[in-house]
Amino acid sequence: MGNDASGIQLVNADSSVVFEQVFKDNFKNLHAYAMSIVKDESTGEEMVQNVFLKIWEKREQINIHQSVAAYLHKAVYYECLNHIKHTKVKATHQAHAARTGNEQETAADNATLKELQRQIDNALKDLPEQCRTIFQMSRYEELKYRMIADQLGISVKTVEGQMGKALRILRQKLADYLPILVILFVNLKKILL
Repeated sequence: MGNDASGIQLVNADSSVVFEQVFKDNFKNLHAYAMSIVKDESTGEEMVQNVFLKIWEKREQINIHQSVAAYLHKAVYYECLNHIKHTKVKATHQAHAARTGNEQETAADNATLKELQRQIDNALKDLPEQCRTIFQMSRYEELKYRMIADQLGISVKTVEGQMGKALRILRQKLADYLPILVILFVNLKKILL
């Protein structure tokens, strides 16, 4: 069955037998052509199947005035171009969304950290003076209990007690920020001898 004759029958016939024969006669060449454009075997197959599906769905309205093979090649060409265009738009959108999302996450993280720092500063101000001093020496100056005790002229047990008190008070005042604090103060070895 020639392509030109099939084209006339395809347009005028309601029979799926003619459509199936046109599919079988042209699929291999159309698939190779689509693969040369989209550079992927399964995507090429999908493009050809999409073309045949559209033809089947619109078989009553389609009026082919050229050979069926030429018509199908042109339809596959445009289907592949649309796919490539859609893929590029999708990739551009995903890249933009990733950039925008990262920027928004970073801004949100910065705002959370600033609020956390403000809450920590307020909580530290509420600590008794010796308790605050010991906490700051341990956390900010990274001194061991023995060094703090020596510098302040107090016992190591007093340093331990004041650190325990400071941590209890801060834990209560900063309960809403505890998950973030755990990450920041995860290295508890610094408070040990």
